[in-house]
Amino acid sequence: MTTPAERYAAARARARHADLVEFEEGLSFPLDPFQREASEAVADGHSVLVAAPTGAGKTLVGEYAVRHAFRNGEKAFYTTPIKALSNQKFHDLQRAYGEDCVGLLTGDTTINPDADIIVMTTEVLRNMIYAGSSTIDKLGVVVLDEVHYLADRFRGSVWEEVIIHLPERTSIIALSATVSNAEEFGAWLREVRGDTRVVVSEHRPVPLWPHVLLREGIFDLYGPGVDPQDPGLTPRLNPELEAVAKRSRHEGSGRGPGRPTRGGRRPEGRRAPPRFAVIDVLDQQGLLPAIVFIFSRAGCEDAADQVRAAGMVLTTEAERREIAHIVEQRCASIPTEDLGALGYAHWRDRLEAGIAAHHAGMIPLFKEVVEELFAAGLIKVVYATETLALGINMPARSVVLEKLVKWDGQGHKDLTAGEYTQLTGRAGRRGIDIEGHAVVVEHPGFDVTQLGRLASRRTYPLISSFQPTYNMAINLLSQLGLERAREVLEMSFAQYQADQSVVGKARKARELESTLAGYAKAAECDRGDFMEYAALRERLGRLQKQAAKASQRARQEATASSLAALRLGDVVRVGGGRRAGLATVVQPDDNPVAPRPLVVTEHARVHRLAVSELHHGLETVGAVKVPRRFDARNARSRRELAQVMDDARGSFELRRTRQRNPEAASNEAAELEVRRRMREHPCHQCPDREAHARWAERYHRTLRDKDRVVGEIQRATGSIAKVFDRRLSILTELGYVDTVEGTPSPTRAGEMMRRLYAENDIVIAEALRTGAWERLHPPALAAAVSTLLYQGRREDEARAPHVPGGSSGVLGTALKDTVRLWSRIDDLQRERGLPDLPAPHWGIVGPIHGWAQGKGLDAVLKGAELAPGDMVRWCKQVIDALDQIADVAPSASVRAAAVSAIKAMRRGVVAY
Repeated sequence: MTTPAERYAAARARARHADLVEFEEGLSFPLDPFQREASEAVADGHSVLVAAPTGAGKTLVGEYAVRHAFRNGEKAFYTTPIKALSNQKFHDLQRAYGEDCVGLLTGDTTINPDADIIVMTTEVLRNMIYAGSSTIDKLGVVVLDEVHYLADRFRGSVWEEVIIHLPERTSIIALSATVSNAEEFGAWLREVRGDTRVVVSEHRPVPLWPHVLLREGIFDLYGPGVDPQDPGLTPRLNPELEAVAKRSRHEGSGRGPGRPTRGGRRPEGRRAPPRFAVIDVLDQQGLLPAIVFIFSRAGCEDAADQVRAAGMVLTTEAERREIAHIVEQRCASIPTEDLGALGYAHWRDRLEAGIAAHHAGMIPLFKEVVEELFAAGLIKVVYATETLALGINMPARSVVLEKLVKWDGQGHKDLTAGEYTQLTGRAGRRGIDIEGHAVVVEHPGFDVTQLGRLASRRTYPLISSFQPTYNMAINLLSQLGLERAREVLEMSFAQYQADQSVVGKARKARELESTLAGYAKAAECDRGDFMEYAALRERLGRLQKQAAKASQRARQEATASSLAALRLGDVVRVGGGRRAGLATVVQPDDNPVAPRPLVVTEHARVHRLAVSELHHGLETVGAVKVPRRFDARNARSRRELAQVMDDARGSFELRRTRQRNPEAASNEAAELEVRRRMREHPCHQCPDREAHARWAERYHRTLRDKDRVVGEIQRATGSIAKVFDRRLSILTELGYVDTVEGTPSPTRAGEMMRRLYAENDIVIAEALRTGAWERLHPPALAAAVSTLLYQGRREDEARAPHVPGGSSGVLGTALKDTVRLWSRIDDLQRERGLPDLPAPHWGIVGPIHGWAQGKGLDAVLKGAELAPGDMVRWCKQVIDALDQIADVAPSASVRAAAVSAIKAMRRGVVAY
């Protein structure tokens, strides 16, 4: 029972927050304490950071902030990290405020841009700020949904740019998943934005229960008495589950407990249960609808096909009719000729059975239909990649993880506690389910103890990925001047975190200094200065490593040059490795970045040669005639060519010519000098030399550790501004910045670059400034632009890119010129210690060129190994870059070509 004073305080609060009371009355449930606390802070005019679990309802705070600004006659922006989330939020707000009051800006879509409420991607807002849009002056509030995305190493900087540059009068409502350093992030927001309230909640409105699905059935993860919502650091696991898992490991090995398999490797355990059996168990246990996360697009498609092929139908007749109606209605705009390339009939059949895939390889319309059907309860199982965990409103009763490892682009790595929390957070539909369920399926290498640790940890630190880009540097310089620009960069969250880390690193450096003194004392020798002798040994080791690296680098450069220079019919000798032997070139590739010519070996096998595989180098030993219509896919043709090679073997020059590397010769001379000085040193003859050396080795290892820590301290101090200065020096050298009387400012070319926001902005600017793309017609211009945007996939390694007109044609020449421009800038970056610049990739030159020519989707995808959704996404990114080029290119013909290319590409599924 409340006291009169408490009731009076509550009445005063309701009067002060009348529109909040009205907002809550429109909901079907009362606000949670964290939602109320955050919303009251919004009503009082504060900026707010809300950190809460996925599915907890933090977006309600953002929606209230929009309503509060709208009622007060101020503009409100709602930003999201992805277009799909922007589209979803746009439709939600339209339903609440009407079509006239809500707009959408996503780069390729502009709807009602002067509306009082605008939904947009975060990049669009950043571009508006740099362009000096007058709309920003009237802005009351900005909602930054999924603000933890600022940790993303590719796009995260955009969030920090927005937070730093928004006007002081504009409130920021930052919505984040649960992060372990929310207070640190909030402290930075207060430093940058002023008064900011931090509201953190770890409470899930729908409790989450973790399970493990084995062949024997489904088991709870935790033992009796453990609260899954607060399991502690070392929760007791389900003893029945541990017993079954232990028995299954022994059965899987077939060799008894702990016995290694042949070759000394430990058994990996049993295979996972069949996918249709997993769905059958979930259905029997009442755990559908479910999202099954598989960290591969192909895996998602395979899983949906396997379950459907097993004859599973999870929908009623009435649901199938409703699904068919929605699909027909939503897909009516797709041109009939594109339906085949999209696999429409196959996709629809799975949907009607209540089964779907959801990944970036699908076109946006197909993904939206899946989302709509799942939200309506018509789809029972969705196989999805982890992108689905990002904000899209698709809650399920259960979330299933097939594995606890994923491919991160470089190798397989274990899921982090943060990733596990983000993925399983989708389980449990508020207002529908009384509990959610997170199910991990048994798989090779599965460790139930590891899962216990993963599910019980709540650590997910937010680490800034902020780095000044060329576009950011030129815009800051133009708007603020040099000194103020450097001050602003020092305000970044990245610099804030770096400064916080310096204290601990300085203490570590002092500890290492003390350790060094002890090691130096232990290494003392009565014959002389042993640390001087040890320094010579250390230098010898460094010289040997440098020599090995120089030799490898020279060999790789020579190999790449040799590969690109090969012509049809050239016979090469591969020095060693699995490709060793003779081979004839049947398809040259003069790509200067990564040539991959197709060859037929002396054993009649066909493959591509790549620098990464030719560790022992290669040499051209002769040439043979390759038939004019030679087909490398035909085994008989390959055998005949191998015989021609064998017959001509006597004419080949097989003696290897080894060129002396000047750098290697220099290193060898330095090595000899160091060895001479070591022999002449008095400590060289000491009988205890190796004992002294062991202490000296520890000394030098510790010295390297100390130098690393000191280097980290130096880099952390003003680190972001240093990167800015280096980028500015490159811009100055290339002519984008000019210094007059000690004051740098953008040149005419620099003003052009201010409005180029695409990936590889500096190379695009150089191509426009130097006229490298001057002679290109619209489809060729689109293809050239694609090389600076496209990020290759592993599948691209298996095929050589198709360049319309050949490598010596107009487009081929422009692509080589683009590579030369990139190479020069990359060299400038390396000289200044900046990270490598992403190399141009020719992987989608053919498909983009074809689409810009007006070819159908089926035609451009044929043989391209490119998913329709990827094709649409890359087309939209190319259109976005072309749109910028059409505005800023100094050449009228390039501007006209860009406009024509945009019109030609914005059609069919790309126009959606």
